Amino acid sequence: MKDRTILWIFLAFTLGFTLPVCSCVGTGLLTMTLMGRMAGPGERTAVTGDAVGVIRLDGTIHSAPEDYAFAWGITPEHTARLLKQAAVNPNIKAVVVHINSSGGSVVASDRIYHMLLDFEKPVVIWMDEMAASGGYYIACGGDYVFAHPSTLTGSIGVISRFLRVQELMDKVGVEAEVIASGPGKDIGSPFREMTDEERALWKGIINETYDGFVEVVAQARHLPLERVRELADGRIYTGRQALEAGLVDAVGTLDDAIAKAAELGGITGKPEVIELKSEPGLLEMLYGLQAHTPALEELLRLGEVPVLEFRAR
Repeated sequence: MKDRTILWIFLAFTLGFTLPVCSCVGTGLLTMTLMGRMAGPGERTAVTGDAVGVIRLDGTIHSAPEDYAFAWGITPEHTARLLKQAAVNPNIKAVVVHINSSGGSVVASDRIYHMLLDFEKPVVIWMDEMAASGGYYIACGGDYVFAHPSTLTGSIGVISRFLRVQELMDKVGVEAEVIASGPGKDIGSPFREMTDEERALWKGIINETYDGFVEVVAQARHLPLERVRELADGRIYTGRQALEAGLVDAVGTLDDAIAKAAELGGITGKPEVIELKSEPGLLEMLYGLQAHTPALEELLRLGEVPVLEFRAR
């Protein structure tokens, strides 16, 4: 009886005091970290001479609400903020866009591509580990494109993936009933097999989007459409192979890309370099943390909603 009383006292102490204190300490540390990041300016180095701005685009390309622009990956909203910094800074004469991405959303990729294409200062692209599919699509918006010799790039094409769970549901005894306004409303449903007519319809959408990708590459690289179609079968190229195929202008390091940007920007001598960053506010940071842990409902919808992607797999 005495041992049981001691056990209950210990549990009461743990649940009533220790856990809340640990929770508060953890929350406090997180808040201090977020506030510290908020306090830091986007540009940490005072620059007085002509400079090259460096923008890093890293991760999956996707569209997101403004509040989620810092959550994960590359978004048009975040890219626009960085380009605006470069546009209004009189010291920045040219920009290097440092890409490391396997691609993602078709629409987001196209939006960022047009941002770079329309940017008034010279834009030099430097490809890091990977700039494939949507990552390469973005690169086509630059005035000059560098790849590291071992960069993985290319993968020019479009992909949609459809999850089918009908057999699994049959095994566990779960049925789904779908009520739709028309026979084409639930194309790609994970609860049934796609018909031949539906596959043909979706393939037409894929082909139309693919044709647009090919046209963007042909225009950017000054290549005939048929030549681009030969290259655009989804395959990956190294930086050296991409140079031989005419998909990039040169291979080199980030420093080489910065030197080229300085040249295009009319900078004489060694340029100063400004790493452009857009620090999130507290609410954006908290939204970002939440975005790393999607709700169960969101996870289930991933296999239910068909999407078009410029993605390297």
